[in-house]
Amino acid sequence: MNSLPQVLLVDDNPADVVLVREALAAGSRHSVINNVVDGEQALAYLNQSEPFAGAIRPDLVILDLNLPKKDGRAVLAEVKASAKLRSIPVVIFSTSRSIVEIARSYELGANCYISKPGNLQEFFLAIRSIEEYWFGCASLPREEK
Repeated sequence: MNSLPQVLLVDDNPADVVLVREALAAGSRHSVINNVVDGEQALAYLNQSEPFAGAIRPDLVILDLNLPKKDGRAVLAEVKASAKLRSIPVVIFSTSRSIVEIARSYELGANCYISKPGNLQEFFLAIRSIEEYWFGCASLPREEK
């Protein structure tokens, strides 16, 4: 990749946002992280609507399921229903370990589901693994410039 990987982190928990930022800052890919705190902001960002009219299209979305205003399931469904957005990989990163939630997320089009580890070291490892897989191993679609 020529430019730095762009990540949209959709999470309303300030502590998790800080941890994700720290984990990615220590990673080898130098990802640029943008954060929104609810589902409505996520869709506005992805659709480049106000107040995110100049937002750069992310290469990856890391999405929590339990969000205010519009939950992650609704965001995921809208992203994957949109011809403009569906090619953006969406990784669900949620505290839920429910097999029902996991199955539903894949039914809605999630590209990956990872349960947030409770252990700090495992949390960092999970985030770095997401970054390494999506920006080191996977081939992602890129918009023509």
